[in-house]
Amino acid sequence: MGSEAREGEGVEVSSAHTYDFVIAANRLPVDRVVTTDGSVEWQRSPGGLVTAMESVMRGRDAAWVGWSGQADEAPEPFKDDNLLLVPVELSADEVTSYYEGQSNDSLWPIYHDVIVPATFRRSWAAAYEKVNRRFAQRVADVAAEGATVWIHDYQLQLVPRMLRVLRPDVRIGWFNHIPFPPVELFAQLPVRHSLLMGLLGADFLGFQRPADAENFLRACRRLLMAKTKGDVVEVPDSDRRVRAAAVPISIDAADLAALAESEPVKARAAEIREQLGNPRTILLGVDRLDYTKGIRHRLKAFDELLRDGRLDPTDTMLVQVASPSRERVDAYRELRHQVERTVGNINGAYSPIGSTAVTYMHRSFPREEMAALYRAADVMLVTPLRDGMNLVAKEYVTCHDGPGALVLSEFTGAAGELKQAFRCNPHDIEALKNTILTAIDTPADERSRRMRALRKQVAKNDVQAWATKYLDALRLAPEKPTA
Repeated sequence: MGSEAREGEGVEVSSAHTYDFVIAANRLPVDRVVTTDGSVEWQRSPGGLVTAMESVMRGRDAAWVGWSGQADEAPEPFKDDNLLLVPVELSADEVTSYYEGQSNDSLWPIYHDVIVPATFRRSWAAAYEKVNRRFAQRVADVAAEGATVWIHDYQLQLVPRMLRVLRPDVRIGWFNHIPFPPVELFAQLPVRHSLLMGLLGADFLGFQRPADAENFLRACRRLLMAKTKGDVVEVPDSDRRVRAAAVPISIDAADLAALAESEPVKARAAEIREQLGNPRTILLGVDRLDYTKGIRHRLKAFDELLRDGRLDPTDTMLVQVASPSRERVDAYRELRHQVERTVGNINGAYSPIGSTAVTYMHRSFPREEMAALYRAADVMLVTPLRDGMNLVAKEYVTCHDGPGALVLSEFTGAAGELKQAFRCNPHDIEALKNTILTAIDTPADERSRRMRALRKQVAKNDVQAWATKYLDALRLAPEKPTA
């Protein structure tokens, strides 16, 4: 995965083209790009799922089912290396209702502690069911007899049960990349019953944190009156059992470390520091522009540290990368306005002549540039209000081989693994300010020791270890209760 494929290099999907391993996710792992000569190429997407799955899929003869990212069109299936990409068509109305509506304006807020209010519309729920059924059918079309099917994330929670009806012969796993909410929040969803029953169509359900798996089990007990024992649910009105457990996702640490150690990346990291004026301390934030990521809280903390004179803008600056996200959803448009206004206010109040206190970039960057930014940064600020894992934290510690520091929200999945980070509660601005200062002021030898421990943890529990653990759990998942 990762090579460029020209549009038109399609392959017919038929009984002769079925696969023993099938991935289903909302998006394909490639984006459609029009080149300067007018031709169309498919290039690897920058998203976290694709980055995590790339090394897992490398060398497999497999299929990936997902939306192409373009409304009202679905190219014929095509090959990218050995991977068959199977586009699922979404109409413009379905993009609005299934994706922007039900997925991101109903489910996403509930699954992230209702940081913004959720909106419920029956038409959105109907579109979500319709699109999930289309995904299930496409998976059924390309899966070989007895295939392993790995379904990803909250957009496709109905697919496991739908697929089981279509193809009872396949082994079905589902993995949740975001948190799973407490039952008190989940119960607000009008579609709560159908979501739980949809997920129970799988053989194994993977979550980022033990708390997420327990939240799911509690929801099954309370809302379905299902029996559970340990991490196993007995499916109501069935003789099937489903296991739900934490299998935290990771990154391809060896590949990223090698990239970060390459001479071009080292040179670029030095160039970035020079372009920023070689400050004593570079703070870095890298996020999707999403209200769950705590960007506003981070900016407020930095603003107050400058205002109170506890940080000097002539020797400490913040670099914030905020990649575009869901810009047609009202809450995201408002967030962008708030963030950019705050950045402008900070720079207007505190920037020294010739530089800016905050360097703000609302765009995505290639892996090489991100690796260089990680190397250049002295302190990484990963401060979401709620996050399933947050792979940025793992990427930073993998790329930075010096006395860096990771300030990490306790509300990330990563906080359960990265024990040597400087943990914080991002809702507590005063505590966040103090944690940032502690990370900056901790002696270099202590920061180096912490970073070595963090790198060791990520390298030991890399994406291959995650995939192996997950697929082993799927293969061994219980189907029927023991006598």
